[in-house]
Amino acid sequence: MGEPTEIQQPGAADADAARDGGSGPAPAAPGRMPEGATRAAQSRSAALRSRIRDQRRSPARPRIWFELALIGISYWLYSLVRNAVPEQESIAQKHASWIWDLEKSLGIAVERSINHGIDGIGWLITGMNYYYATLHFIVTIGVLVWLYRRHPGRYVAVRTVLFVTTAIALVGFYSFPLAPPRLMTDGGFIDTVKTHGTWGSMASGPATHVSNQFAAMPSMHIGWSMWCGLTLFFLARRTWVRVLGLLYPAATLIVIVSTANHFWMDAVGGELCLLVGFLTARWLYHDWVYRLPRVPARETAEEPVTVPEQWSEPAASTARR
Repeated sequence: MGEPTEIQQPGAADADAARDGGSGPAPAAPGRMPEGATRAAQSRSAALRSRIRDQRRSPARPRIWFELALIGISYWLYSLVRNAVPEQESIAQKHASWIWDLEKSLGIAVERSINHGIDGIGWLITGMNYYYATLHFIVTIGVLVWLYRRHPGRYVAVRTVLFVTTAIALVGFYSFPLAPPRLMTDGGFIDTVKTHGTWGSMASGPATHVSNQFAAMPSMHIGWSMWCGLTLFFLARRTWVRVLGLLYPAATLIVIVSTANHFWMDAVGGELCLLVGFLTARWLYHDWVYRLPRVPARETAEEPVTVPEQWSEPAASTARR
């Protein structure tokens, strides 16, 4: 009988060559990335996506100097843009008439009655003038500082709500100039700042020439005060602080109407801007801002203690001896 014919499976020659000290597997096809490099690139990409996702779900607390600079520059730009909007008095007066007529049709045009009624109480309206001029800034800054210190993990997201709200308001100031009630032609409202010789409005007194008198829609007094109120209500631990948080925007609404600085509808505009701010932050951070971790994840995680490798070499050498 003849010798049996040897049947080799595909690839057997390569395997034999490898066993016999051959050069190893064939090189990868030209134009294709080696499998190890592909996995490394995918791993880096996945790590980057994971890091971005973690940052959005638990944003880190910014440096204090960066935050102060950001707030200062942002407010400077806000004032610059707000006051640079052309003061179109005829259009602003026309828009005021539209708002007033709309409120009459809705049966809520009671601003003038409130304005005249409160104006008769000298000490009260004087206090409201100063309230309007000062607390708008003092309380907002105070809440920002409190957030930064006590709720660092929520600070960036909640601050983002405020920034987005204000940015939308600037669009409103530009696209819808509106005369406040006390500046309406034949509106019959009382300018309480002029009447009582106080200060409390950038559109009355010596500041008139540097301020846009017709940036009334939307009301940022309401937008900012509601932001402060909600932040205190959801995050404060003491009950009386939470109650004050709810009362603050309500008191601000009474003040802006009593001093004839805004219509009811201006307040509605401010609330709508704030709503868009919250929805934007919800999209950015994948959760409602008040539900984010109080402290950033990176500040709570225990980092391993590492030392340079050479520090351990003498000890290892001594042990071998």
